[in-house]
Amino acid sequence: MTSELAKKKLLDARKMIDEIDSKLVDGLNERFILTHKVGLLKAEYKLDPIDEMREAEKLAALRALCEGKNLNPDFVEELFRRIMEEVVKNHRNFDR
Repeated sequence: MTSELAKKKLLDARKMIDEIDSKLVDGLNERFILTHKVGLLKAEYKLDPIDEMREAEKLAALRALCEGKNLNPDFVEELFRRIMEEVVKNHRNFDR
């Protein structure tokens, strides 16, 4: 493979990665819009900002989604734990 061909293939792959990254950010934005609504409901009904049962079920489901894919379930769990931490932090800012 020539150097120019390799560069083109790398650029093409990176462009696809950039598009996926953009979709991931858009999806994360949608998720936070919805979790904001959940936080408002929890505040309105004076519910705890953290639901440990829901989190455990969600993390188990996410780990199961990794089966048959080239994904490390530990990494996916760590990533979503961090997302959930941010959600709970946001929920704690609502008046109760």
